[in-house]
Amino acid sequence: MDRPELYSKVRRYIAYVSPYGITQLQLKNPYVIAWWSLAFPGLGHIMICKYLRGYFLFCWEITINYCAHINLALLYSFTGQFQMAKDILNIQWVLLYIPTYLFTVWDSYRSTVALNQQYILGAREDAQVKSFNIGLFDINFLDKKIPWHSAMWSVFMPGLGQALNRLPSAFFITIWSIFIVIQSELLPAIHYTLMGQFNSAKDVIDPQWFLNLPSIYFYSIYDAYAKTVYLNKLFDWEQAKYLKNNYQSKEFLMPFCKGDERGKNMYIVSTFDHSTYLELAITAIQMKGVPKENILGVSMDKRDEERKLFDSIHSSDGLSLFDLPIILATLLCLFGSIYGFLLTWGPILWGIIGIIVGFTVGLIIRLIITKDVAGRQKKQRSPEVVLIIKCEEHQLEVVKDLLWQNHALGVRKLILN
Repeated sequence: MDRPELYSKVRRYIAYVSPYGITQLQLKNPYVIAWWSLAFPGLGHIMICKYLRGYFLFCWEITINYCAHINLALLYSFTGQFQMAKDILNIQWVLLYIPTYLFTVWDSYRSTVALNQQYILGAREDAQVKSFNIGLFDINFLDKKIPWHSAMWSVFMPGLGQALNRLPSAFFITIWSIFIVIQSELLPAIHYTLMGQFNSAKDVIDPQWFLNLPSIYFYSIYDAYAKTVYLNKLFDWEQAKYLKNNYQSKEFLMPFCKGDERGKNMYIVSTFDHSTYLELAITAIQMKGVPKENILGVSMDKRDEERKLFDSIHSSDGLSLFDLPIILATLLCLFGSIYGFLLTWGPILWGIIGIIVGFTVGLIIRLIITKDVAGRQKKQRSPEVVLIIKCEEHQLEVVKDLLWQNHALGVRKLILN
């Protein structure tokens, strides 16, 4: 698909909206990306939007890991069955596996650092992003979503959270997740575990396929959450540019401006979060006869230190408690599943215990690390956009009603004394 003409005159742009997904540059922690490549090759590249490379490395990991019996060797090694680990490994495939595995981790780290630099340059260039794209088969646009909603859909089924943001990734992760679940006999193992038949659960499950699941499952949750956070930030940035370009006219007559007759014009001040409702309110007011030049919209800069511990639809500044808990949950789920083959309760139940312990420990550590940040939190959310509307007296109540109907945080008539 050809790029819109909008992009032809700029050197760098930070996002591209297609009918099937949104590809964007965003500052990311290279160590977190490297971790996901370490957990499962290809996942780190997918997270930084290098999709073709990520899909290739993901399929490579599935194929070579299966042929070399890497997961079985890990199981035997961590359970002390070293001779069985030696016997099960296919040396020919292992020697192919190691160089590419190391390359995957190194390249994901290197690419993240390079893309962070490109993001900084692109943000400084400040090129306009097309926020809406309609195609033959689908429609896509920038919108704000609640990150925890995306994460929860991926909890129920890997890939569903990605479906809210990018269809190709959702399709890829969902298909592979279903395939691995079926090959591993996970669902019968869950059934036997719930029935208390732990030995039957151990016998039916295939560890070679099953040990792929913790990394893919928790990556799906984390990626859905993180992508929503990044897209919310992109929405705020694009809407701020829209307000600056369209609703900061030099002709706007500020209150107490020289030459303005007091009492002739009425002013209404309103505050909003960045959202689609803001633009719905502005366009509705214009349809009621208020000229565009009489509407001033200002997006507020935020204090860097006033960060949110939990990202939400209203503030997604990227400082989240989610990174470390999800990493530890992945690790302890993997080890719980491995040692579950030796313990009474089986791999399913011990994997779940590993998830709970890992996430809880990670959350506690994060809370301790960020307690100083928490101390600076304010109980009330600060408004993100200020609207000042100049209108005639007979339009006053209509404008106020429209603002309230579109979820304004506050509305006040400006009384000039």
